[in-house]
Amino acid sequence: MMNVNVLRLDHRIGRDTRITTHVCLTSRAFGASKIYLSGEEDHKLMENVRDTADRWGGNFEIEYAKNYMGVINKWKDNGGKVVHLTMYGSQAHEIVSEVQKSSADILIVVGGAKVPGKVYKSADWNVSVTTQPHSEVSSLAVFQHLLMDGKEFDLEFENPVFEVIPTAHGKNVNIHDENR
Repeated sequence: MMNVNVLRLDHRIGRDTRITTHVCLTSRAFGASKIYLSGEEDHKLMENVRDTADRWGGNFEIEYAKNYMGVINKWKDNGGKVVHLTMYGSQAHEIVSEVQKSSADILIVVGGAKVPGKVYKSADWNVSVTTQPHSEVSSLAVFQHLLMDGKEFDLEFENPVFEVIPTAHGKNVNIHDENR
């Protein structure tokens, strides 16, 4: 299976904290192994995401990247492919099989306030999840779902403290004290 990482562009402390947190949690829940944050360095947000990942299991990483183009260029230099999620790109459902066939590791780039043209130019694919304005969280979730062929529902996260047991009614959570 390909390795998927996410790059969140231009995080702004205070203004973007909630949405960036949701980008991080969505990327993890849908199978990414790492997220890079660019923009303002937000130690509190990064610690909160690490804490959540520790409690819910798996090996998810978060890293601050002062130079997002450095992340993109290094990814490509190492043979990876870059998917930039934008409302102006090719439709996700029409392009996802091409991305999957590449068998390369994938860096998914989700934007901030205004994405510079150099990001569009450096992407192997500029991909749209509908051609309408909406959240980077929803774009990321839909694209990762398509990329994973729905297999994110079967992901198992190693050594969780908390593990939800699906149930039609109520809440059922296993607490693994040995993983605290």
